[in-house]
Amino acid sequence: MSAFKNATVVVIHGAWADGSSWEPVIRRLLNEGLNVVAAPIPLTSLSDDAAALRRTIARTQGPVIVAGHAYAGAVVGTANDERVKALVYIAALAPDAGETVAQVFYRDEPHPKAPQLAPDADGFIWMPDESFAEAFAQDATPEQIALCRAVQRPISVKSIQEPAAVPAWKAKSAWYLLAEEDRMINPKTQRFMAERMNATIRSFAVDHTPLLTAPDVVTDIILEAAQATLS
Repeated sequence: MSAFKNATVVVIHGAWADGSSWEPVIRRLLNEGLNVVAAPIPLTSLSDDAAALRRTIARTQGPVIVAGHAYAGAVVGTANDERVKALVYIAALAPDAGETVAQVFYRDEPHPKAPQLAPDADGFIWMPDESFAEAFAQDATPEQIALCRAVQRPISVKSIQEPAAVPAWKAKSAWYLLAEEDRMINPKTQRFMAERMNATIRSFAVDHTPLLTAPDVVTDIILEAAQATLS
């Protein structure tokens, strides 16, 4: 594992979550000898979230791998720092230049159990409580579901309506974990985005949040990216 010395994996949570959603994967990566930092994005606009990622990367030293879940794929796409060696998308959205998160999120038909999402009076979108078990992570344990509901953070409409800049995947190697049983982001949409970015695709029969429900699978794809780009 000497190739991983001084390397850091920066993980980014998606909407309706915080850094704790990565906890099972963080523990596994630490055991593999990688440094790990969770980027605390505010979910207030794509620009704000990109700035938070830049601040997080600036706190690291050495080569970096950036991994994002769901909405955070759009934030991963802003990781243009030269120290970033690989991008990892976990059932994540990957808008191209000029596209919005909303445009790719709604590209294909929703799952019958997908949540009905609408902003509140302040322009923030919350996940309905029942949708954590029905769509966000249907394979999670009751305790995991309860924790997801307890720590959920809303996403601003601004975040999903701001056009993306030219994404980093145009110039950097990317890996994509395609969640075949995803009820939030249509697997067809995931394949479209992954193929468009010429990512190394790894497809598994997992739900939308394998960070919690299949952490070994998520860890393996990050390690694959690390071994391919850090050695």
